Amino acid sequence: MPPHRPVRTPLPARLRMAALACAIGLLGAPAPAQTTNAKASQYYENALTRYEKKDIPGAIIQLKNALQIDPTMLPVQLLLGKALMQSGDVVAAEVAFNEALKLGVNRAEVVQSLGEAVLAQGKQRQLLEGKTFAPAGLPPGVQLQVLLLRARAQAEQGDSAAALRTIEEARAIDRRNVDTWLAEVPVRIQARQFKEAGVAADTALGLAPNSAQALYQQGAVAHVQGKLAQALAAYDKALAADSQHVEARVARIGIALDQQRWADAAKDLDLLQAQVPEEPRAAYMRALLAERKGDLAGSQAALKQVTDFLDPVPIDFIRARPQLLMLNGLAHFGLKESEKARTNLEAFLRAQPQSPVAKLLARIHMADGNFAKAIDVLEPYLRAQPNDGQALMLLANAHMASGRNAKAAALMQQALKAQDNPALRTVLGLSLVGDGQTANGIAELEAAYRKNPRQVNAAIALVQLYLQTRQAGKAVPIAEQLAKAQPGNAQLQNLLGMALAQSGNLAGGRAALEKAVALDANLSQAKLNLAQMDIASKAYDRATARLDALVKATPKFPEALYEYSVIAERKGQLADARRWLEKARDAAESGDTRWDLALMEFHLRHDQNGPALEAAKSASSKKPDDLQVVLAYSRAQLANGDTIAARSALGTATKLAEYDAPMQVRIATMQLAAHNPAGANYSLEKALSSRPDYLPALAKLTEVALAERDFDKAQKQASDIIARQPGLWLGHSLAGDVALARQQNAQAIEAYRKAHQLEPNSATLIKLFRALSTQGDQAPALHLAEQWLKKFPADVSVHKVLGDGYARNGNFPAAKASYEAALKLLPADAEALNNLANVQLRLKDPAAVKTAETALGFAPGNAAVIDTLGWALFQNGQSERALQLLRDARLRQPGNQEIRYHLAAVLAQAGRKGEAREELRAALADPSRFETRPDAERLLQTLQ
Repeated sequence: MPPHRPVRTPLPARLRMAALACAIGLLGAPAPAQTTNAKASQYYENALTRYEKKDIPGAIIQLKNALQIDPTMLPVQLLLGKALMQSGDVVAAEVAFNEALKLGVNRAEVVQSLGEAVLAQGKQRQLLEGKTFAPAGLPPGVQLQVLLLRARAQAEQGDSAAALRTIEEARAIDRRNVDTWLAEVPVRIQARQFKEAGVAADTALGLAPNSAQALYQQGAVAHVQGKLAQALAAYDKALAADSQHVEARVARIGIALDQQRWADAAKDLDLLQAQVPEEPRAAYMRALLAERKGDLAGSQAALKQVTDFLDPVPIDFIRARPQLLMLNGLAHFGLKESEKARTNLEAFLRAQPQSPVAKLLARIHMADGNFAKAIDVLEPYLRAQPNDGQALMLLANAHMASGRNAKAAALMQQALKAQDNPALRTVLGLSLVGDGQTANGIAELEAAYRKNPRQVNAAIALVQLYLQTRQAGKAVPIAEQLAKAQPGNAQLQNLLGMALAQSGNLAGGRAALEKAVALDANLSQAKLNLAQMDIASKAYDRATARLDALVKATPKFPEALYEYSVIAERKGQLADARRWLEKARDAAESGDTRWDLALMEFHLRHDQNGPALEAAKSASSKKPDDLQVVLAYSRAQLANGDTIAARSALGTATKLAEYDAPMQVRIATMQLAAHNPAGANYSLEKALSSRPDYLPALAKLTEVALAERDFDKAQKQASDIIARQPGLWLGHSLAGDVALARQQNAQAIEAYRKAHQLEPNSATLIKLFRALSTQGDQAPALHLAEQWLKKFPADVSVHKVLGDGYARNGNFPAAKASYEAALKLLPADAEALNNLANVQLRLKDPAAVKTAETALGFAPGNAAVIDTLGWALFQNGQSERALQLLRDARLRQPGNQEIRYHLAAVLAQAGRKGEAREELRAALADPSRFETRPDAERLLQTLQ
């Protein structure tokens, strides 16, 4: 089910923030909230004024000054990217735009400029394949421009047909947009479709009669057909409309050279090189002029300029532009320099793919985390040697490491037909466990252990699985037997200590771990387990002392560094927690993704979605075919609101998960979150094909039907579950969901009440509470939650929904008390803090600023929390800091009407009336209701 969001009315929209997965048990004060710096803000405002006045160098200086003070200022990074683009520094611009994305800017705000920067570097493939540049999900105007960028990239790759199809997609959005016609002209010329190119140029000129670009394009069509007089006339008009139009001037110089009008060419060339000093075409034409005059030294110097300009340019950029490729080749030829040869590729196994060295190479690839390469090496070898059990186990392990547990299980079942080897059966058991068939996997491991009690791998795997499934009673006897058989084995004493501790025998567990350390003073894992026991008992000082000793002995020990982060996070020291996680990541081996994923989870817990995505991308770069990594990447994309990228990744995950039913249900849940019911349905079909009666998959099908608004189908599925399991709460809860979707509130209340009777927990209660809240009389819902809290006063989630209910009724003092009660239980709950701050604003309580600051400390990337703090500061008279925060919030959620109104109000007070009008018009363009819409309308009237 989707996460809880506080009620919509009468609270303002900023009260509704995404539910936060704050860690249970966070203690102490939060990390300092996101801060602002008055000097940095002044630099930004000064830079913005300079930028608007076309003082680009001055704007860049001021923006860099701001970043020296605060490198996390999102508006500064965005404006810096735009300024750098105008200065021609496209590489630095790309860096700035990507930094803005990391900081949380909405993709729509930056994608067009970033695309221009990427194309200017010849990275067509990145633009066409990068998820950042997916047109879907963007506002129509931005989508149109991104489609035109994609068309340009396709044309530069030589695919004119694809480019024209993409231009038609753009034109379907707005046929009267002149850019869609201008984009068609060079593509048609490239395809030598001159008639169609002329039509497109004429249409563009009809839509924009004074457009220098349209006039230039008209000249270009004539030029390629040899109609030089007509082309020259068009270029003259283009330069009259815009004297800075580079392409028109280059083309006019070319015609002058062809016509041997040397003086005219030299005059235009002087203007061009003054305007664009590093234009390689200008340098080449200067070489031609010098050669014509017999100035060999001047010609050679100009040719050297060409190669100096082009040699450092990425080869992909040169390849995509035949004109520049030819230009550079001619310049090198004129300089009597040969082209550099490409490097050769590859390896022994290409010549001898059947050699047993494949197994060694596979191990190397697996050690590096390159499981896909390991599979590619082993499969050809096994076609020649199908009964090599060692190679089969390696291949199965590679598939397991890639998340393809069903494939690994099939391989082991095949191998066991040839020989009943306990080692093979152990791998089969582990692969079945990975496939979600835990009971079957444990049965195979038990069979391997019975067949050969000395099969230590099976015994160890069994103990670990028993511990994972909380069956410590079964784990202890096997662990004791292992330790008894090898009393001097420190590793087995360590395993016994873990089993005893989980069984509740803490003294025995600690004694076994201490014995393990006595047997092997270098056994870091036993020392780490002792530290973890200390952390679990909140003996943080003792745990820290153990970790200090571990890290002193082994500085690059990621597991120990991670435990430091656990301690810091539990103390509320978030900056320290992040620092320790980053140290763990940096200390790990190159292919180890655990710490990237731990860092991602940390950022998601604290609503830092941009950094979470960066951590997920880092993991993906290490193990792109790992199922868990792909799922983590999908979660991060969802958190960042990029459902298109999430859907793509989830499609990959569905393939990797094969017929693992629990995993496919998990993927289906994420597909629904990505608004892709068809993808969810496909995952569930795969789940049910292997386990037709798998109840979670059947239940999820009901959610899919609801997402598709097929209420009859959803009702039938919910009824089928009730018929299968009438005493289970799940079917009744789903029936309530269907009734609520049909606006049959009475039936929904009855179904939810039945579900709550069968399973009285906070989740079923909250569903019933919300259904009761849809009635005019709120008293029954409030009474339900109040009575629950009398029995269960420590239920944080119910305290929060009760606070929402009081707020909806306008009872802000009671709402304040409910949120405060929740925060006594969970001080780090940013959602409750944010809601409390908003209630305090309603009560005109000056503590709202401090509460919002605290919320922001726990959720520094959340636009709703940033907005709350900005608005509270504005109400408190701190307009300068409020402006910086609200600019940041608006860039993170440009579709949030209330944030745009808040920003406009502050801008209006600061005298930036034009910018305020833009924000208000954008907020009011969407007809949907938001609470402060009347205020926004009144403010806009005063600014007209």
